[in-house]
Amino acid sequence: MKANINSVNQTKQMNTIKKTFLTNLSYAFFFLPLLVFPQEKQSKKPNVIVILTDDQGSIDLNSYGAKDLYTPNMDRLAKEGVRFTQFYAGAPVCSPSRAALLTGKTNLRAGLPNNVPIPERAEQSGQYGLPTEEITMAEMLKENGYHTALIGKWHLGHRPQNLPNGQGFDYFFGHQRGCIDNYSHFFFWDGPNKHDLYRNSEEVYYQGQHFSDLMVDEVKGVIDQKKEEPFFIYWAFNAPHYPYQGTPKWLEYYKDLPTPRKEYAAFLSNTDEKIGDILDYLDEQGIAENTIVIFQSDHGHSLEQRAFWGGGNAGPYRGSKFSMFEGGIRVPAIIRYPKLIPANQVRDQLTTEMDWFSTVAELTGSKVKEKVDGKSLLPIIMNENEKSQHKVVHWQLGGYDDNTAQWVVRKGPWKLIGNVKEPMGQAKKNDLPQLFLVNLDDDITEQNNLAESNPKRLAELLNLHKEWLKKVREEKGK
Repeated sequence: MKANINSVNQTKQMNTIKKTFLTNLSYAFFFLPLLVFPQEKQSKKPNVIVILTDDQGSIDLNSYGAKDLYTPNMDRLAKEGVRFTQFYAGAPVCSPSRAALLTGKTNLRAGLPNNVPIPERAEQSGQYGLPTEEITMAEMLKENGYHTALIGKWHLGHRPQNLPNGQGFDYFFGHQRGCIDNYSHFFFWDGPNKHDLYRNSEEVYYQGQHFSDLMVDEVKGVIDQKKEEPFFIYWAFNAPHYPYQGTPKWLEYYKDLPTPRKEYAAFLSNTDEKIGDILDYLDEQGIAENTIVIFQSDHGHSLEQRAFWGGGNAGPYRGSKFSMFEGGIRVPAIIRYPKLIPANQVRDQLTTEMDWFSTVAELTGSKVKEKVDGKSLLPIIMNENEKSQHKVVHWQLGGYDDNTAQWVVRKGPWKLIGNVKEPMGQAKKNDLPQLFLVNLDDDITEQNNLAESNPKRLAELLNLHKEWLKKVREEKGK
């Protein structure tokens, strides 16, 4: 479906419903409103809110299996929408994952092979952020009459042309760099300690106020000002990324958990609470029915020292942030749109972060003007028996040279990792092979390397990767 769902003529709607009804009763049921109500009541484009958490573990909400966390609002999204159990981030680190989300492309095709350095080092490295020629989700929706806003973390470049207002966002409130202290709003991680809180290009000061509270106020402000016209809000949390700074309420709630799970859990439940504030506000304003809410984590949990060497949970999956094992790239992901899509549904098909771009385009009737890697998820959302839209999926992180960059190719259940990396926190580091081949249907924990025992499959996937990388390098002039 490439046309706007709300503009399909009556005859095509009837044919679609009759055909789908025979194979999937729920699909037909959720399209009935398009026939029952007059067309003028369906004319307002849906609002879009994309919520991106930061460093949230693969199973770290109740609906994905966490037993020691309190996440009623994330789980509310799952109960009122569709959640995906085989959903992959575009990369296991922050900037490339965000580039994949906003462009619908792999991070290599989006021109962002690695994390964006701080501006003091950008010129030396030649990495300035997401290239300005890339079309972002904000630019696509802006062209379709949407007011576009980013609330939260950017981390995609620091020059004016690389900042949110230069990449399609009408409004920006948040921090430019990768993380901030949630009370002082200073960036302490690398280089000079720097206050990093902006409203558009103006530096603003809210010393002592928790960043999550400020974001809720800002999201509500955008809704208040723009609820009579369609709006797109990209709400990018600085949580549960370190520094772990859950509020006293949640630290008390989790006081019996051991460190670092206690600190991580408090920050995550604080995040969940803020998501709930906005879900309730959408209800109060009477616009929840016509608002698409998308939720996902940007990648797996962190084992970095600043994260107390852990805190998050990948469940059965091996790996974490920075790793291409499942725990680094398999993330929770949910979509809710009461007006159209089914509720309390689960989809196990292979899906990716790049798919949100095409999905949002189809749901809003926006035009995709470039070749993207993502596919619309609507066929899968509407039909649990629909096959994955992806036959082969690729990742590469660290550069365009696969002799040094970590990369992955997956076809069906078969997954090949090149230049394997696995952060271990304080644990003893593993000896890792250059190539790691696994069949995920048989070994979801990725313990058995089949590279030597299955040379034909190894050669097939290696060839797929080489062909893909050659095309990308040619496209990017590398």
